[in-house]
Amino acid sequence: MKELAAGVNRFQRDVYPARAALFAQLATTHRPPALFISCSDARVVPELITQREPGELFVIRTAGNLVPPYAPGADGVAASIEYAVGVLGVTDVIVCGHSGCGAMTALAAGSDLTELPAVADWLRHAEASKARTDAGSHPAGAETVAALIRDNVLSQLANLRTHPSVVRALAREQLTLHGWVYDIASGAVAELDATSGQFAELVG
Repeated sequence: MKELAAGVNRFQRDVYPARAALFAQLATTHRPPALFISCSDARVVPELITQREPGELFVIRTAGNLVPPYAPGADGVAASIEYAVGVLGVTDVIVCGHSGCGAMTALAAGSDLTELPAVADWLRHAEASKARTDAGSHPAGAETVAALIRDNVLSQLANLRTHPSVVRALAREQLTLHGWVYDIASGAVAELDATSGQFAELVG
């Protein structure tokens, strides 16, 4: 905790004064152009990966970058999607998986999650991802996990398309969906080609 407090002090002393004008603008303006849905994993930092400034990304982080399909009732993920698309008017949504994902590794291995009932229940939102990977032909081990990480991005994009605000924005051609996979070791990002269904290196 001392390290976090020291970090706040450095921010206030060294960072904030040089960016005061930006933060003054952000105090009254919130119009991020993109929604970035990523894993809660501490190694995945959307603003760092994309080199975005404060205020440029609306971020949802969940274990396994999972997006539950739309259902009536209180749901923090659904509410955040609805707000980003319906109120903020984001024009792009990125679902970003990553290498070494603990959620996908546990799912691929069939890990015993008896002591983690909330995690086990949450991972049901990746059942379609697992079925997609199981139906494919992949070597056992790390390659199976890598395939599941990619397949999970596809499945979560499908879940995203069940949300009414997303359906409306897509129908009006006001929204574009993207699937990414970030490799922690190399910094590389692969992007889903919507036509081929394959992932290839993201080109800026």
